[in-house]
Amino acid sequence: MNIPKSILFGCLTAFCLAPLHAQEPALPKGFRAIFNGRDLSGWYGLNPHSSAKLAGEKLQENLVKQRADFPNSWRVETGELVNDGTGPYATSEEEFGDIELRLEYKTVAKADSGIYLRGTPQVQIWDINQLDDPTKPDRHPRLGSGGLFNNTPNTPGRDPLVLADKPFGEWNSFRIRQIGARTWVWLNDKLVVDGAPLENFWDRSKPLPAKGSLMLQTHGGEIRWRNIIVHEITAEEAGAK
Repeated sequence: MNIPKSILFGCLTAFCLAPLHAQEPALPKGFRAIFNGRDLSGWYGLNPHSSAKLAGEKLQENLVKQRADFPNSWRVETGELVNDGTGPYATSEEEFGDIELRLEYKTVAKADSGIYLRGTPQVQIWDINQLDDPTKPDRHPRLGSGGLFNNTPNTPGRDPLVLADKPFGEWNSFRIRQIGARTWVWLNDKLVVDGAPLENFWDRSKPLPAKGSLMLQTHGGEIRWRNIIVHEITAEEAGAK
C-alpha cells in the first residue's frame, strides 16, 4: 500500500514534536507542590542549631552566611532536591501550621537526616545498620526511621512503632499529618507514629509553635528528596479528626 507523502510527513512531524517525557502525575486533591523540581525557589539555608545562641549583629551575619551557603551544598537534579551531606538545612520560605506533608527520600549508609515540623526537630531518618552505642543509651537507629527522635526518651512516638525502612538505593515515602502538636507518621505506608505530640525542642516548657517552616535536615552523607507536597488542614478537618 502506498501512503501519500503528505500523510507520512505529517505523522513523522507529530512524532518528532511529541513530548519526550511522560506527563507528571496529577497531585492528590487538595495538595500542592512546595518544591518545583527545577530550582531552589521557595527554599533557603538554615541550621537553627548553629544560630540558636547568637543575637544581634552576630545572629544576622550568621543567617546571611547560611543563605549564601545554601546553593553550595544543595542542587536540583532530574527533579530531585539533592544534598551532599553538608551545609545548612533546606528550609521552606513559607510557614505552615496544621498540614499533611508527603515526600520521598533516598539516602546512603552513615547518613543522618530528618524533617523539622514548624522549625522543630524532628521526624528522624536513620541508617538502620548502625550499631547501638553504649555511650548513647537512648539512640537506637536499628528500630527504624520516622520516630520523633528529639522528644523525651521512652515517651510515645519517640521511637517508631515498626521498622519500615527500605534498603539503600530505594526510595522511601513519608506521609506526615500534624494537627496542633499531635503528629502521625506513615513510612512506606506503615504507621510508625500514632498521634504523639511533638515536643518543643527549643523550650519544652512552652507549646509547639502554631506555625513554622519545614526543614530538611542533613549531615553525614548524600540524601535526595522528591515529590514534596502539602495539604493545609482546615479547622473543620482538624475538628473531625
